[in-house]
Amino acid sequence: MNVTPLVWAITIAVTIVFFVYEFFAHVRKPHEPTIGESARWSAFYIALALLFGVGIGVVSGWTFGGEYFAGYLTEKALSIDNLFVFLIVMASFAVPKIYQQKVLMIGIVIALVLRGIFIAVGAALIENFTWVFYLFGALLLYLAWHQAFAHDSSNPADGRFMRFIRRRLPVTNEYHGDRLTVRMDGRRWVTPMLLTIIAIGFVDLIFAVDSIPAIYGLTEEAYIVFTANVFALMGLRQLFFLIGGLLERLVYLAQGLAVILAFIGVKLLIHALHKNELPFINGGEPITVIPEVPIWLSLLFIAVTIAVATVASIVKTRGARRIPAADRVAAGVTETDAREDRAVR
Repeated sequence: MNVTPLVWAITIAVTIVFFVYEFFAHVRKPHEPTIGESARWSAFYIALALLFGVGIGVVSGWTFGGEYFAGYLTEKALSIDNLFVFLIVMASFAVPKIYQQKVLMIGIVIALVLRGIFIAVGAALIENFTWVFYLFGALLLYLAWHQAFAHDSSNPADGRFMRFIRRRLPVTNEYHGDRLTVRMDGRRWVTPMLLTIIAIGFVDLIFAVDSIPAIYGLTEEAYIVFTANVFALMGLRQLFFLIGGLLERLVYLAQGLAVILAFIGVKLLIHALHKNELPFINGGEPITVIPEVPIWLSLLFIAVTIAVATVASIVKTRGARRIPAADRVAAGVTETDAREDRAVR
């Protein structure tokens, strides 16, 4: 895929213009988006992402188009999973709903910057060290296991990192509009709004660890990696308000993502064997006895896995919702407990 510096410059410039427009058109004036507003903009961003993928297929060939769609689906699913943790962070800091848009917007920009750095580093590593595919594959297999079976009850808003920040910054006890800092008694204080943004930025950094290796398992084209991430993050703010109440029903999303990460991890390891240069593996010669997974199969597998996880979640929670509230209380399970357990996986 031949992407000139001019195309890169235009893509980055359009991305910056988009987020600037988003801020001034939707975020600058604090308000809580309506369901209709969130639905319209979410549909627009998804349609735009699909149209861009068709454009890649027409201009550069459908092999690259397939890689883009597989990467976009994976990144979108991982981004939706991020929303669970965003919900917990928002609740922990008691962010007023009219200010949540600003927190999400800044958090998404931070995520894009961090992912841009990871993409550049990943591209450089892949270009110079083919053994990095072994590393990425092993990392994704570990993350798949952790996604499926780990039950971490920690709250990212009250972890060691945030306690460290609180000890070193004077923090007000209440919000002061959507301001990040405020001067009181001749001293500069930070507000809970700034702490929330720091927490979400920290969460973004953690999620980038599985996001970037996952998409590099589907394509080696840095341009596709970047644009798939941009379109996955576009509309994430609106999606937060659109499906926030439905997130707790996606109880099998973590397991679905674990299957996808494991699949891509195995795909990366097979690719690493085909490009093998490590002297202690087959004398430094490639191993091609196992065929590589074609991109059409990857796209089909990812789409089917997401669909199965979603349908299974709906069926599961539909049955659970029929259980009387008194019985749930007697069992010691509340909706908040279930949501928090799912969000911190």
